[in-house]
Amino acid sequence: MKKIVLLDAKTLGNISELEVLKTLGEFISYDTTPETLLYERVKDAQIVLTNKVVFSQEILEKLPNLELIAVTATGTNIIDMECAKKLGIEVKNVAGYSTKSVAQHTLTLVLNLLSQISYYDNYCKSGAWVKSEIFTHLSQGLGQIDGKQWGIIGLGEIGREVAKLATCFGAKVAYTSISNQPQEVEYSYQSLEKLLQDSDIISIHSPLTPKTKNLLNKDTLALLKQDCILINVGRGGIVNENDVAEYLKNKKIYFGTDVLENEPMQAGHPFLELSTSDRILITPHIAWAYENSKKALIQKVIENIKDFLKS
Repeated sequence: MKKIVLLDAKTLGNISELEVLKTLGEFISYDTTPETLLYERVKDAQIVLTNKVVFSQEILEKLPNLELIAVTATGTNIIDMECAKKLGIEVKNVAGYSTKSVAQHTLTLVLNLLSQISYYDNYCKSGAWVKSEIFTHLSQGLGQIDGKQWGIIGLGEIGREVAKLATCFGAKVAYTSISNQPQEVEYSYQSLEKLLQDSDIISIHSPLTPKTKNLLNKDTLALLKQDCILINVGRGGIVNENDVAEYLKNKKIYFGTDVLENEPMQAGHPFLELSTSDRILITPHIAWAYENSKKALIQKVIENIKDFLKS
């Protein structure tokens, strides 16, 4: 019977579906695993499940029993892939499970910033509406997607899903490619500079690469329109967070993000200075985890393990 160890169950939320792994081997689950406890927990394991626990060359070379690393995510950058291959350790990830989830979250951030729904909710709950002389209160927001240009940075699977949703709301969609290679799609291609200058809403769906690192910085942010909404659901590090924080203090743009360069958020982060601002929304890396997408992820992880055991 193989030993199966899940190292960071807490990153998956409620995962009762993974109890089926008890029928496949000796299954042990840990909420989190610090680096200091990693070796002790996996030294006898044949199969390891991890979301964010790092497997460097140093640790991999100490694990002669390890046969499979099942990544409970798409990215495999937490693993020294070259070393794993050399040692004959198979690595299986899950791709394409969160397309609709991330697209919905993108739309959620945009709609909240356009409507200023948090402001109006607080207005009512504070009792201010009780004191009003009229039936309504029109103080902030209430922008519409209809008629605006929605610029997409990275027209991959998620970018195309967002483009479809934006079009349904009446937006004119344009996109740019970091590789400068237009696709055969119905949306217009623009250079990054023109996209930033022309768009009312911009959402980022690119991976973090040397070309996208700090793509949005003080120079490129200066190209944005007044009242532009910028959304990052790609990767932290694509947006220079210090530059965005400074820009939000001095110019009227709106910013929503689900990712930060360092996660969890660090004490003293510049965005915390803007905690009372109605022009910034921050969510704790949850765009991937909407109901059906998380179920699909966990089911695929189970399938990956079952397929490995059959081989």
